[in-house]
Amino acid sequence: MMTNMTTGFIARLRNNDEAAWFELWETFGPVIRIQLSRWGRGRIGVETVRDLSQETLAALSNSIERYDPARGARFSTWLLAIAKHVLGDEIDRRMALKRGGGKANAQFDESWMKADASQGVDKQYETSIFCAKVEAAIRMVERETDFTDFSIYRMRVLDGQSGKEVAVSIGVSEPTISRRLAKIRGVLRNRLSEVITTYSFTKEELEEAQRNGLELNPNSEGGGET
Repeated sequence: MMTNMTTGFIARLRNNDEAAWFELWETFGPVIRIQLSRWGRGRIGVETVRDLSQETLAALSNSIERYDPARGARFSTWLLAIAKHVLGDEIDRRMALKRGGGKANAQFDESWMKADASQGVDKQYETSIFCAKVEAAIRMVERETDFTDFSIYRMRVLDGQSGKEVAVSIGVSEPTISRRLAKIRGVLRNRLSEVITTYSFTKEELEEAQRNGLELNPNSEGGGET
């Protein structure tokens, strides 16, 4: 169930929109690099990991034609399957060079489209993907909001300072700190909702903020803070 925001972003990738490619790389490049390093177990160097990460993200837009939303694959599963395929090609190429021969690239395994828990996407990877989305939303907010307002958010939420400490540091009253903090939180909720919607293929992914204790609807009850 890809949303209009998801399909719009994919269209930008296909049109070689440099901003879209940078956004994709900035958001998920670090996660893919870590995953490839884990799989490589020291057999591939830092430069190769970086190259394979870029190949993974490039292959992502090329394989969208084969995506079947009815089969229920998550965005994170899609990324993981492509990364595994790219790494497999690299290992096959190296083995072929050692044997002195050539080997055609393996056929891309489309079993990743199935919503099958037995395929083993670990919790650490899923957590990293969600954190990458949150960090992307925070970067967006930092770029578009007032420097002082975002500094208040950083000190109160990210650095864990009290309202009184921030008020003294900034030189304003505590009520002013609360108002400006609320404004940034509102912007962040909107941006996080946009990021999650853009990179979600399933209903489960669309609901992941709430499962992680972040309530994007400030009027609902029981949610955590953003």
